[in-house]
Amino acid sequence: MKELGLTLNELIANHKQGQHTGIYAICSAHPLVLEAALLHARSEGGLLLIEATSNQVDQYGGYTGMTPADFYGAIMTQAKAAGFDEKMLILGGDHLGPNRWQGLPAAEAMEKAEVLIASYVAAGFKKIHLDCSMSCQGDPVPLSDEIVAERSARLAKIAEQVCFDAFGCHDILYIIGTEVPVPGGAQENLHHIDVTSPAAATCTISAHRRAFEQAGLEHIWHRVIGLVVQPGVEFDHTQVIDYQPELTHALSHLLDEHPNLVYEAHSTDYQRPQAYRQLVRDHFAILKVGPALTFAFREAVFALECIEREIISQDRSELRATLEAVMQAQPEYWIHHYHGGEDEQRLSRIYSYSDRIRYYWPHERVQDSYRKLIRNLDNAVIPEPLLNQYLPEQYARVRNGELELKPKNIIIDKITDVIKAYSAACH
Repeated sequence: MKELGLTLNELIANHKQGQHTGIYAICSAHPLVLEAALLHARSEGGLLLIEATSNQVDQYGGYTGMTPADFYGAIMTQAKAAGFDEKMLILGGDHLGPNRWQGLPAAEAMEKAEVLIASYVAAGFKKIHLDCSMSCQGDPVPLSDEIVAERSARLAKIAEQVCFDAFGCHDILYIIGTEVPVPGGAQENLHHIDVTSPAAATCTISAHRRAFEQAGLEHIWHRVIGLVVQPGVEFDHTQVIDYQPELTHALSHLLDEHPNLVYEAHSTDYQRPQAYRQLVRDHFAILKVGPALTFAFREAVFALECIEREIISQDRSELRATLEAVMQAQPEYWIHHYHGGEDEQRLSRIYSYSDRIRYYWPHERVQDSYRKLIRNLDNAVIPEPLLNQYLPEQYARVRNGELELKPKNIIIDKITDVIKAYSAACH
């Protein structure tokens, strides 16, 4: 079923009326991930939601070096190049609040969060996740629902004013809540994740609604379309905690009392395809995916390097060796996440589900090696049996005439396989 012409509001309304419709959010800044998403969404004719996080993109550039305006411009340029209708593209901001400035006093952190929200809205982002759940310097740990909600309402007020000043309208859609237990909250281990209780979800909704009313924003409550909760899905470096629908039965039915709300599920990467379908049926109608996409990119690229080693005898890319050298020289993106001995850390750097390697793809040395890999394979003939050895699904599509045997096409196809599982569940 195609959702051509639907707005996000209409898609959510259809879901609330009993249709098993949803939308997935692409949470990545990798150009090939975004190209794969745009091409797939163009082929399906539906909406595409792309999101940036508060640590990835902010008023200072974030870790990508992009401001919200930069990110917006880059996406729009890619959309045009891919032939994707920009009217079907929605940009969202994730975990917008004082997250980046938790080491500062709350007053100072919130001032920076106000600028963050304003910069996202002014750039054209229309889906805003208000997340003020993190404690700042001098704050109680954890924060109460009331403090979180009051700060979120404060940011919503900024968003509304900026939207009207920049575009002459009020059309921002909001997400509230957080799936991450705050310090002092629920304890998680590798085998079990605590599902958000209906009581906790109710408290979050009630506190935010009161805060919106006290801030004079009761008229925008119908544009609060999503609540972030923990449905019991997560992954660590080597394991995935699978969705168990029986654990969310009461949580799912809670939304029967809230005509404008669906759930937004984070960290849904690596679930089985049937889990995505069940999540959407259980009102987790917004599914976030990020690391699984760059994980698929890495799988494809490393497979192509194996092929390169078989058919190129001189001046190879040495991509894996370059990545390892760069990650060892600049360990800040993985050193606090990967533990154990040298061998365990080495395997995690390459293969971990958390995919910390994704932070290193933009590095100049890595990019040089990647471009050499693509160039070497573009100028060579890849034997079909060798493609089957390392990328059998793409081999089958090449044999069927569905896919051209070019390295970039192979990579995009591998990423698209991840997207297809989400797309099938949402439509």
